[in-house]
Amino acid sequence: MANVVITGGSRGIGRAAVELFAARGDRVWFLYEKNHAAACRVEAATGATAICCDVADRRAVYRAFEAIPDVDILICNAGIMHFGLMSRMEEADWDRIFAVNVKGVYNCVGAAMPSFLKKQAGCIITVSSMWGQVGASCEAAYSATKGALIAMTKALAKELGPSGIRVNCVSPGVILTDMCAGLDQETLDGLAEESCVGRNGTPADVAKAFGYLADADFVTGQVIPVNGGFVM
Repeated sequence: MANVVITGGSRGIGRAAVELFAARGDRVWFLYEKNHAAACRVEAATGATAICCDVADRRAVYRAFEAIPDVDILICNAGIMHFGLMSRMEEADWDRIFAVNVKGVYNCVGAAMPSFLKKQAGCIITVSSMWGQVGASCEAAYSATKGALIAMTKALAKELGPSGIRVNCVSPGVILTDMCAGLDQETLDGLAEESCVGRNGTPADVAKAFGYLADADFVTGQVIPVNGGFVM
């Protein structure tokens, strides 16, 4: 039985991860920022413990981790996106997406590190995107943050491997979450046709990759694509 912390756990991929690890019998804590009602529903359905916390707020993150004993697995899933031309993007929006998507991982890894180092063991999973691998028009900031996570994952795997800590990254493709809510069905169908398997992904598809990496003791520094062959 592992102690698992999942950020962004009240909906979408994060919720699917909470459900998967709770069903495995692990003790699960999840961080969320705003949606109290959704967090309460996840708690009731899974038995996991919800903690309200903005991952971009370093002090809040460290306070949250004080209530979590001996972290074994950390899944840094919390993230936001921005769609639009970079030339028209406000500086505040640029700063916020980096604060959540990149600094948020820095904050959570830092808060979990004492547990990992004490045991000389641990598993960190970051969540990038296929756009972090190849870039997406009108998603320059989002792509940049997700590319940064891939580089951070590889660097941390080298840095932390001698301490028994594995670091891997999952890179989802088009996943049917709230991030796709603004796309019409024709667009979604077109995206599905671009994948090798002829469909878009589900949060459960990504959560299964988390489960694999949690158990894969000889895998570190890797980027696992979960995109149905959209990007190879």
